[in-house]
Order: sequence, then structure tokens, then C-alpha cells
Amino acid sequence: MCLFAVFIGLATGSVCATEAVKHLLLDDRVVESLDNAVLRVGQVEKHPANPLFVEDQVWEPRFDNLYPNVIYDEEDQLYKIWYFTWTYDPAVENTPPDQRTPGTYITVLKKYRRELGRNEPRTDGLGYAFSKDGIHWEKPLMSVSAWKGHPSNLVMQPAHGVGVYKDLQERDPARRFKLICQAGWHVMGVAFSEDGIHWGERIATPEIEAAGDCHNNALWVPQLNKYVAITRLWASNQRIVGRTESRDFIHWSKAVEVLRGDPQKQSYAMPIFRYGNVYLGLPALINLETDRTQTELAWSPDTITWHRIEPGTALIPNAEQKGVYDWGIVHASRPVLLDNEIRLYYGAGDARHAWDWRKGSLCVATLRPDGFAGYEPEDVSQPAVVITKPIALGGALSLTADAEGGAVRVALLDDRGKVLLTSRPVTTSVTNEPVSWSGNGRLEELAGRQVRLQFKIKKAKLYSFMF
Repeated sequence: MCLFAVFIGLATGSVCATEAVKHLLLDDRVVESLDNAVLRVGQVEKHPANPLFVEDQVWEPRFDNLYPNVIYDEEDQLYKIWYFTWTYDPAVENTPPDQRTPGTYITVLKKYRRELGRNEPRTDGLGYAFSKDGIHWEKPLMSVSAWKGHPSNLVMQPAHGVGVYKDLQERDPARRFKLICQAGWHVMGVAFSEDGIHWGERIATPEIEAAGDCHNNALWVPQLNKYVAITRLWASNQRIVGRTESRDFIHWSKAVEVLRGDPQKQSYAMPIFRYGNVYLGLPALINLETDRTQTELAWSPDTITWHRIEPGTALIPNAEQKGVYDWGIVHASRPVLLDNEIRLYYGAGDARHAWDWRKGSLCVATLRPDGFAGYEPEDVSQPAVVITKPIALGGALSLTADAEGGAVRVALLDDRGKVLLTSRPVTTSVTNEPVSWSGNGRLEELAGRQVRLQFKIKKAKLYSFMF
């Protein structure tokens, strides 16, 4: 299996291309002007096999948000997932299914909290599963973290809000797999593993000063030569996305706010990942009025400044009918990037976030390569026009677009707006498709010149271009 990779480079004031460089148009550093063009998130396709797995073990009484961490491990040729589950829930344990009145879950749970004299009578753990194809999953029974003396697929208990990833730039095999999680009330912690199954002791990181009661996640940021982690902060009873950084994954900075919704539609969590030269985030937004969460899209040039794309519009839409597996909850993993598609795995719930008895599951939706967001006409009766900032011409120009029933045409403009070269129209759905030029002009004659690209998009959607 070959993972899909893209390479992007930007210079201050202009886009510099000395080799094949891909530019995602959702990156507003690339775009200079727009006419009748609107940036919209891509269209996903939910897999017909959903849900891929459900709460089917005795130590999985309730997944809730699952907080899935899915990777494709090239070394082992396996898809792997680490996910959150409650391992004991007194409300579920003591309320038979036929007595679970809709809308009463949190009331029943609070009753047990009072009776047990503790704020949180539930216990939690980190589940592990693997798959050869990413669709059919196996939960291996192991003695790593036994459940009541019996083998389980748990690899850590307790474990709340865990983010796991395989650090390919790590030289120490014992630290190849890393996790960050909530390690206590308003205390964060980290741990390391050679195989993602056997984990060392958690190391407390109180200096982060974050609640961390969400899907924590971390990654290596080469531009900063640091690790960056995303966690949760609270302010005036509002959930906020926080960011912290570290040089060694052990000593961290105090988390600071980088994204928030509004008091009624709050930012719940945000897995982040690098795609080309931008960072993308999959923020989960919770609507306090409806008590449902949906996953949207955001981008950042540096993991510090974040921009939401089409706020209020889901990248992975919730089902419209209550009771369908992802009507109430959608919490995404970082995607798995394949040659021909992007796989967006997500934790799903069929009912409301807090008040309902709900069933959780793992699901997947797919997206075309580069298809996170693209420009299309706002008024479909007229073409959209997108003009880039100056770019130094390199080799052949290629496009990624959905143009069935429409067309995308590109022109090269000099610094006065004069057309130097015009392409033949692209009229099909293409990925990294080389552009052919009309007339007698030759792209090679313009090599090294600074030009702007003018895209005319008619009944189509343009995601990216590459020189």
C-alpha cells in the first residue's frame, strides 16, 4: 500500500516553485482575488459497511465519542486503531435496554454519582483493534490490560481522551509510538511504546494546565522543530481548543487558546494533521441546543492560527434521521491518505451527546484526493474566477478538479494582467492531470517568469494545482 503524498512551498509575497509543488486552494495565501467563487468543503461518501464495529465486548458498555486514532502502519501492513471506551458505566450496567427512557441517561448517571459519593463513577480504557483492509476489524484478546482477570483488547486503563500516533522521525524504537491524554483531573500526561500495545508508565505533564477532557492529539511539526499537541481548555463554561508544544514530548508549554466556537456551538475537540504545506483540523462542534456534535474543517499555516472553512457546514454530515448510527455524534480521526482516496474514520453515535442512551460505533467516509475543500461558482449560471498570487513557473501545470458536466480553464497572466497562455478546458474529474495549452504558445518559453494563474470554473469545483 502506497500512501498519497503532496509537497507545497510558499515564499513571502509570492509562490516559489523550483520543483513540482502542489497548492491547495483552501490555503488563502495562494489566492489573490475571487469573482463569483465560493470555497466549499468536499463531498464525502459514507461506506456501505458502516458501522465497522460496535460496542460488542463486556468491557465496552458505552463508547460515547470513541476518539478514534486510526493509522495505516506501512511497516506491519495493517490498519490500526486506538479508541476510547468506558469500561464501566453504572447507568448502563443497572438499566436494562427496555427501561432506558429516551432523554434520561444523564439523570440516571447523576443518580449513581450521588449514591456512590463520587463525581465520576465510570471507569475508562484504551481499546486497540487492527484490520487488513480498513473495513473488517479484529479486536485481539490480550493480557496486556486484563478486564477483571480476563484477556481483553484494552491496552491501558484508565485512559481518557487519548491521542496516539506513530512517530516516524523518532530514532529511539522504544518511543516510536506516542500518546497524550488526560491523566487526572485537569492534569495531562504522556507515554511511549515500541509497538503501540505495551506502554510505559505515564509521565504527568501538569505544566500544560489544561482540562484535557476531549480527544487530545499530537504530532511533530518540522518547521518548528517541536511537537505540538491539541487539547481542551475551558473559559466561562465554554469548551475551547488549546495548543501546547514541546521539544522532547515530555516537557510542555502552557496550553493557549487557538480556536473557539460560540457559547451555543462550542469547539469540542480538533484532531490535526499535515497535508502538504498546510495543517488541517477536524473540529468537532457541539450544539448545546440540540445536544449533537458534527465534524467540520479548519486549516492553519503553522498550527497556531486557525481558520474555519464554511463554519456551520459539516465535512462529514450527520444522518438526518434520529436512530441512524451517526445521527447524534461524529468525531473524526486523523485521515488515512491513500493513492486514490482519503479515508475519514470517525466515532459515531445514534443519539444525543449527553442526555440520550446511545450506541457508539466506528465508521468511515471517503473523500477524493485533495478534496477537503475547493472553489466553485456561487451563481452557477456564471463561471467563477480565481486568480492566484504571483508564482514562479516551474514544469508542467496539473489540476485536481471535479468538472463532469462543466469545465475548468486556466490562463497565465503577466504582472499587468495580460494573457500569456491559455489552456484547453478540463471537462472531466481529474487528479493531478497535466494541462494542455491551446494555440502555439509553449510553457517552456515562460519558465522562471512570475505569473498569476487565472482559473475560470464553470459548473465545476477546483481543489488544487501543481507546478
